[in-house]
Amino acid sequence: MFSSALKSFQSNISANYSIASQPTSTSGAWKVFDGKKKSSGKAVSVFVFERKSLDPNSGSLGGGRSGGSQLRKLHDEVIARIKKECSLLARLRHPCILELAEPIEDTRSGGLMFATEPVTASLAGLLQDKDEQERAGGVAGRPSRYVVEEADGQRRRRELEIDELEIQKGLLQVAQGLEFLHESAGLVHGNLTPDAIYVNVKSDWKIAGLAFAGPPDNSNSQNTLSPISLSEVLYHDPRLPRSLQLNLDYTSPDFAMDSNISPSADMFSLGLLLLALYNSPHTSPLLTNSNLSSYKKIFSSSSSVPSPTNNFLSSRPLPKDLLSSVLPRLITRRPAQRMNAREFQQSQFFDNILVSSIRFLDTLPAKTPNEKSQFMRGLPRILNDFPKSVLDKKVLPALLEETKDRELLFLILQNVFKIIKILPSAKRAFPDKVIPRLRDIFLTSSGKPGQSERDTAKEAGLIVVIESTEVIAENCSGKEFKEDILPILQIGLESPTHSVVDKSLGCLPTILKVLDFSTIKNELFPVIAAVFSKTSSLGIKIRGLEAFVILCGGSPGGKSELSDGSKASNSTILDKYTVQEKIVPLLKAMKTKEPAVMMAALAVFKEIGKIADADFLAMDVLPILWGFSLGPLLNLQQFQEFMELIKSLSSKIEQEQTRKLRDLSSSNSQGHSINLNGNDLMNMGSMNAASGANGTDDVGETDFERLVLGRNGGPDGVSTDMLGPTLRPQPQRAQSTQAQAPVFSWSTPTMSPMSPSNNVSSNFLNPGSRAITPDQTLSSFATLNPVPIAAANPTLPTMNGLNALAPMQSTLPSTLPSTSSWGNTSTTGQTTSTYPTTQQAQSSFSIGPPPQTTNPFSAFSIAPPPTQNQRTHSQPQYGVGLGSNYSVNQASTRQPQPQAKKGLEAYESLI
Repeated sequence: MFSSALKSFQSNISANYSIASQPTSTSGAWKVFDGKKKSSGKAVSVFVFERKSLDPNSGSLGGGRSGGSQLRKLHDEVIARIKKECSLLARLRHPCILELAEPIEDTRSGGLMFATEPVTASLAGLLQDKDEQERAGGVAGRPSRYVVEEADGQRRRRELEIDELEIQKGLLQVAQGLEFLHESAGLVHGNLTPDAIYVNVKSDWKIAGLAFAGPPDNSNSQNTLSPISLSEVLYHDPRLPRSLQLNLDYTSPDFAMDSNISPSADMFSLGLLLLALYNSPHTSPLLTNSNLSSYKKIFSSSSSVPSPTNNFLSSRPLPKDLLSSVLPRLITRRPAQRMNAREFQQSQFFDNILVSSIRFLDTLPAKTPNEKSQFMRGLPRILNDFPKSVLDKKVLPALLEETKDRELLFLILQNVFKIIKILPSAKRAFPDKVIPRLRDIFLTSSGKPGQSERDTAKEAGLIVVIESTEVIAENCSGKEFKEDILPILQIGLESPTHSVVDKSLGCLPTILKVLDFSTIKNELFPVIAAVFSKTSSLGIKIRGLEAFVILCGGSPGGKSELSDGSKASNSTILDKYTVQEKIVPLLKAMKTKEPAVMMAALAVFKEIGKIADADFLAMDVLPILWGFSLGPLLNLQQFQEFMELIKSLSSKIEQEQTRKLRDLSSSNSQGHSINLNGNDLMNMGSMNAASGANGTDDVGETDFERLVLGRNGGPDGVSTDMLGPTLRPQPQRAQSTQAQAPVFSWSTPTMSPMSPSNNVSSNFLNPGSRAITPDQTLSSFATLNPVPIAAANPTLPTMNGLNALAPMQSTLPSTLPSTSSWGNTSTTGQTTSTYPTTQQAQSSFSIGPPPQTTNPFSAFSIAPPPTQNQRTHSQPQYGVGLGSNYSVNQASTRQPQPQAKKGLEAYESLI
């Protein structure tokens, strides 16, 4: 209950409309606010009347309680008159009558409020503003004082002009409104003043101020309104504001002197209003100061009454047509001599092409299709003659309203875009007025850009939009272009009509200036690629290839947009990946070999050659170019152009690959020298091994066991390999150039030394700088050198009559044969060295001579390898014997073989 009671105190307009905090204009006692309906966003103007404006400016003429009651009665009459005005606005519906949006209602403060169509200001306010401009030094001396709030919250000044065409157009609309009141509504306005005329946002003049309206005398119409009480309204009451009383400056003598109410009285007021528009200051020539006696005094003398003899008391020259034929039939004492509203509209004052065009626009829906077509075809010739404000507020909205007629869409849009070129405020007018209409026309409600059925009229309008892409791009933001215009252009690209697709592809350079890179790549390019791959028209193919040239950074004319090595705009071309992975496959899949298509593709490849990588050019682009260049339809000049590009790309690939290999060689030069040093080190070690094998260095038993068994027996506890770099090098003893290697009974004949350049196995033994263990290269072994125990190490003990195995310095030879090389058996114990003596020993080893006991073998020979059965039993014992527990008795039990083994078998018996 409480909420319903609260709503009863709340205004309907205040609840349903958003009202500006400050009024945009004032009209008499009314304050006009901009408003917007909360549910629909529809713009309105809210008129607010405050009751405190009725307070008298001076003391009351009546005293005490009686004066107070009379004042309240007078206020009630004024409120009733205001409500009557609003009720008439609600009843009267005409294009030249102010349209009521919300009926009048009371406010909390006791005032009144109603809403109408959006208006700019009253005619009185515009004339006052024009007077101030003229006093300040011309039209440009002072900006308009009327400010409007835009949809984005910004406030701007309204551009208002009152020129010759505006006056003619406005007076024509006022005459149309009067004709409706006099002939259709059966009413007399009674108070036609500048305060009773409002200018809406379309620059149309609308009649309001119907507080003193009523039926004429001797009216036969069934009008329920009471006639005007002239005895009451003609006398000015100082207790009320002048704006709420009859304005005698614009009153007809029919009212003031004859007490006659007729439609011709409004025509006299219209003549005075016309003079005020041309006068300076813009006021009526009758200055009565709201005094009826002053009014009658003016008409008592012919010199004080406006007439042709005194130029109708105008301070400025009047137009010839007004002066000769219109004003004499409006401002005349006798009502019968005055023209009516219909005759006024047909006067010579409105006989010019611009006014006639506006009149035709107002009645355009009633015209025939042929008349409409002829009008639209001739309108572009006179658009430049219209004032800019008329084009913006009158002509452009009227044309956009007629776009519902699809047969005229082509002609209407041509005029619309020409107006956009002319208007200085096109950047505001185009997004606000034109773009919403274009979306309604071309973008279907279902969201599908295309339709199954062709609409030739719609396609004709679409061509106009595509041809005007540059104008559109100049007058809208990138976001608006992307969201509203790009979908329309995509419809053109997907159209089944080749001419529409051709126009759409032709406007690509303009589109790229507005859109960002991601939009071009993800939304525009896929559509162009689909059109190119699916079309069967050679013209569209060539257009698509020209579009690819632009997308790759070229220009429409075939000349590259690249200057000074930089692109004109990196954000308007595709990236390298898209060019290589999307455009090139499309070109490769082309089946046609027409010369025009081939040459257009050549232009694309020229741009691709500036973007793609060298390897991609070599593997993908050049094969395609060779295939295209060998087309059977190309002439010599066209073939030479292909070859020129092929040679250019090949040269580019060669230079790029040469540079890469040069950089790679320089970066690997240091690593290559390391490998060479490693090979030299291994070769040096091989030569030193041969040198150590011929020496007589002492080798300890512990070192030999560590060498053979691979145990951690080094001085630093590090496990060593036989040929590894951690073997402790032994000092090299002096060697004679005639040193001979020992010869064993099972040794193979000594092979002649091989040249390092012809030895193949040296490369196998020296893979880089890595040490090679004996079990990896068993094809050869260094020559064994028996050394007497006493000479090698006098303190080395013996094991049961066997000389200890003393490791000597040895190295692998730099060149070894691929087969086993063992010295021949010799009783002398010396042979000629098979390796150069100039090599330095790195690590060599030698084996001492056998003991001089009952052993059947010689002192410089080693027992032959055992048989298979003996190896099976003796091999583990030998492994243990090398460690610490080797027994002479076990060694002596081996049976001598009738034939000594040689080569690798002898080496196996050793280990």
